[in-house]
Parts: sequence; C-alpha cells; structure tokens
Amino acid sequence: MTATLIRQTPRPAPTSAPDRGRRTRRARTIALLFVLPALLLLGALVVYPVVFSVGRSFFDASGTRFVGADNYTEMFRDPATLKAVRNTAIWVVVAPTLLTGLGLILAVLVEKVRWATAFKLLLFMPMAVSFLAAGIIFRLAYDEDPSKGVLNAAVVSVHDAFKGTSTYPTARARDGHGLTALKDGSYRTSTTVAPGTGVNLGFVGVAPDNLPAGARPAYPAAGREAPTDTISGTVYLDFTPGGGGTQGKVDRKESGLPKMQVKAVDETGDTVATTTTGADGSFRFTGLEAHPYLLELPASNFTQPYEGVSWLGPTLVTPAIIGAYLWIWTGFAMVLIGAGLAALPRDALEAARMDGANEWQIFRRITVPLLAPVLTVVFVTLVINVMKVFDLVYIIAPGPVQEDATVLATQMWLVSFGGGNNQGLGSALGVLLLLLVVPAMAFNVRRFRRSQR
Repeated sequence: MTATLIRQTPRPAPTSAPDRGRRTRRARTIALLFVLPALLLLGALVVYPVVFSVGRSFFDASGTRFVGADNYTEMFRDPATLKAVRNTAIWVVVAPTLLTGLGLILAVLVEKVRWATAFKLLLFMPMAVSFLAAGIIFRLAYDEDPSKGVLNAAVVSVHDAFKGTSTYPTARARDGHGLTALKDGSYRTSTTVAPGTGVNLGFVGVAPDNLPAGARPAYPAAGREAPTDTISGTVYLDFTPGGGGTQGKVDRKESGLPKMQVKAVDETGDTVATTTTGADGSFRFTGLEAHPYLLELPASNFTQPYEGVSWLGPTLVTPAIIGAYLWIWTGFAMVLIGAGLAALPRDALEAARMDGANEWQIFRRITVPLLAPVLTVVFVTLVINVMKVFDLVYIIAPGPVQEDATVLATQMWLVSFGGGNNQGLGSALGVLLLLLVVPAMAFNVRRFRRSQR
C-alpha cells in the first residue's frame, strides 16, 4: 500500500470584521472624492436650475408675489403657448420619424457603396456645423429673392423652363392713345381696325436698358402701307431717350417692342389670327376678310415674373426649419444605425438569401426586426433632442412669422427674456418642457440598462 502525500496551500488568515469595515469605508471615501467634482457640477448646472425654476414658476413676473398655479393656468390659455405646443408636437412626430427612416435607408445603402467611408463622412459633416451657422445658411437658402435664395432660384429656373416668362412685366399702355386695359390684364384697341390700314400701339413703363437684346427702332416700320386684306402695325415704347418726342406718335429714337404677342379678334370675340412682333415691333395679319377687327395684346405679355415659393411664410416655415434639422442630423442617425447594422449576425442574412428571399424581403423581415432596439434608441434620442430645439427656429424664422414657427423652447425664451419679461410664466414653460422630456429620458436609460444586462 502506497501512501500519497498531498501538499495543501496554506490559507490566509481570516480578516477580522473591523478590518473589513475600515477597508469598505476607505473605498467609499475614495470613490466619493472622485465623484464629488462631478456631483458639484451636476448640482450647480442641473439640480439647482431645475429646483429654482420650479419655485420661480409659482411667483408673478416680478418674483415677489406668490401666485400658486396661476402661471400654469395662464400658460394653457395663451394662444401663443398653445401654438408652441402644437408645433412641438409636429416636430416630435415628423422629425424623428423622418430621420430614423432616412438613417436606416442610408445605412443599408451605404453598405453597398464602394466608397462607404467617404460617403458617411460627407453625410456626417453637417454635425460639425453649429446650429447658428446652419441657421444662417438655411436662412439665406430659403430667401424669397431668387437672386439670393438658392432654392427659389432652382424653382424659378424649372418653372420658367416649362412655362416661360413674360418679356414686359412692367409695361402699360399710355392712357388715351387707343388701348383699353381689360380685367384679366390684357389690352385691346379702343376702336376697330379695318384691313388695309395700320395702327401704332404705344407702351410705357419699360426701361430702355430692360429691352430685349436685338430691339430695333420702330420708326421705319410705323408708316408702312398694308394691302386690302392685311392689318399691319407697330408696338413700340412711347418714350424718347433724352426727352422730347410726341406722345402717341412713333418718333425716330423710339424703340420697337419685339416678341410681343398680338391677336386679331372678330366681332363675335373669336381670335382669328395670332402673331408676334419683330425686332422693330412690327406685326402683320394677312388674308383677313373685309370687316373690322379688334387687336388684343394678351395678359401673358405683361404677367409678373414667377418669384418662387414663400419658404419662410406662415404656411411652410415649420416644414422648412424641419428640413434644415434633417440636413444636420441625418448623418448622426445613419452612423448609429450603421453601427447596429454591422453587428447583425450575417449567417441569418445568408441563410435567407439561400432560401430564395430577395433583398426587400430580407430588409423587411430580418434586418428591420433585428435592428428594432437600435432604431428605438435612435428615435427616442431624437425625440429628446427635438423637444429642446431652439437655435434653428429662432434664427431661420423671420420676425413676422416667429410666432407661427415657435416651439416650447423659443416660447420660453420669448416670454422670459425676448420682450415678455415674465420669468414666472417662462419658468412654468420650462417645467412643462422638463416634464415632457423626462419620460423619454427614463425610457432611454431603462433600455440602456436592459441591454447592459
């Protein structure tokens, strides 16, 4: 029988309860010292302002008289505040939904792009621009003047390419010289014109510098004789550069108005012929029957140029500002969703492809369900962010429509410091905004802790 010697490692001496207590207290003290600066900053920058705002909301504008819940009652009776609540609700529903959808689509498409990193960098770059700078950029982009606002310049260019534009938007007939203005903006001769005669139609209101290129003097064409089946005439600018000349008569220095549409209208009001003036303003109708006609210059010759869309008007100002917000935050949503997409199990996607699923089926039935936690976090984070939006609304919305675009954050500032000088009501608005943000923050924190477990 062989004896086996088992060597045992000596156990450390047990620690007494007082020693354990001292070590625990020491560890807690060290931890508290490390956390203390953060706690002080948190208390000074978050806790104290919240507590002060809650207390201030129960006092009047001067801060000396306790009014109880009067500020909260007034808040929901004020039409401007109700409009701010409505606009905030629009922001909360529209902006996070569009951003999450765009981020998801772009994250999926970027995976199939060769230069994916460069594309992500390009989309994420607006995040490096401050809201102040972005607001100024889009305030200029949305300018109604097509010579300044790039969006209206594009809209006007497309509109004019398909519908054209009038040549003489400022022209008007000289009063008492043979032309009568109609309600639709067109002009018609005051008396009938018989074939075999000519007529001169004078206009004013056109600067010589604004005449079309190639316009020639009208004088040589003014005295032309017409055959018995023809009506001829001249449309001219009844203005002599440098002064002089006779009103209602074509003078030697006066220019014709080219590209002016002229119609011949019979006694029943039907248009029998249409022509366009030449470089010297002359026009001619041939092959006419032997009865009198009225000459008409349609309103299309004088319509005002298309000025584009009023992006910052009362109707479109909120969608326009949301568009600027999308430009800034789309890259953020795409990067976060792209990170979640990179962590998806590839074997599930490959198995679906082997089973015959197309890309749309894979996206709808596999990718989106697996990304649901990430999409929820992105959506809730954006909801919290849009509730606090202030810079873009304040900078982009012009003064006259500021009230139409206001949200809770801007209304809080306007009531407190922007002219209202009622910090009691402003504090009540701040408390309302806090109460709306806290549930979304709590939801995000709970999901984060659940994912950590």
